[in-house]
Amino acid sequence: MLIYNIAMEIVRELREIPNLSLALGFFDGVHLGHQAVISSAVDFARENGLESAIITFTEPPECYLKNESPTYILTHDEKYKFLESLGLDYIIELDFAPISSLSPSEYLDLICKYFKPKAISTGFNHKFGANRAGDVKFLSDYQDKYNYVYFATPPLSIFGDMISSTNIKQFIRTGVEDMAASMLGRKFSVSGTVVKGRELGRTIGYPTANIIYPLNIVEPPYGVYDVDVELPDGTVKRGLANYGVSPTVSNDNIAVLEVYILDFSGDLYDKNIKVSFSNMIRPEMKFDSLDDLKLQISFDLQNII
Repeated sequence: MLIYNIAMEIVRELREIPNLSLALGFFDGVHLGHQAVISSAVDFARENGLESAIITFTEPPECYLKNESPTYILTHDEKYKFLESLGLDYIIELDFAPISSLSPSEYLDLICKYFKPKAISTGFNHKFGANRAGDVKFLSDYQDKYNYVYFATPPLSIFGDMISSTNIKQFIRTGVEDMAASMLGRKFSVSGTVVKGRELGRTIGYPTANIIYPLNIVEPPYGVYDVDVELPDGTVKRGLANYGVSPTVSNDNIAVLEVYILDFSGDLYDKNIKVSFSNMIRPEMKFDSLDDLKLQISFDLQNII
């Protein structure tokens, strides 16, 4: 068991926490659809004097079932913080492998044994149990047997595209950051510690704060972006970011997120910043000279000023 903070508890073991209002799902990205499911559980808990929780897994079930490496929209730590902000009392985070072979009825028996839920909320397309045989109809049919109320939230869409983690990742990967933001309910962002770079930006009048892109987080295409930058003191500044390998000045093929922060001067080395993507301005390009690069940056800035 890990205490994340005084308001919300993360539980990584099966123990009795009865009379919960539960939300079920992996909740990668905690997008607007996920928020609707969680709000259903939290609202029911508050209206009925109960505590609320989600039951989720350490890694996406697909990683175990398909032997795939995970790619996330949020780091685990960022996910916990966002879930806490939604008013949850518990995150029950289980290892998927030991329960992957349980039938839907065995899995529901397990949940009800330990948590005796008064309500269960899921998305409209929730699947669970071996071979994904359990679904919303199964959860609805078993309400009376286990004495819980079941809520299935309807699908949500933006401009005809269903809100889902899969679609959000695809929008991020293709540089359509505004659509990703519309589905997330906030801008897609990454955080990291500022590290020393080549410091060539200083020589052309555009010093940058550089961070190593977080491991296993979905990547946007190499390019230049309009961004917001949250500084260590919580101040938010506009910025121009390049994500890529900086082919004009480097041939090491190591991707770095470099951010020129508007209206800022100061030392950010070894400090943490958060970069939120508004939209892609152009793909990353190789220029013939630093003067050409400097001229292009001045043009790029016109897109965000």
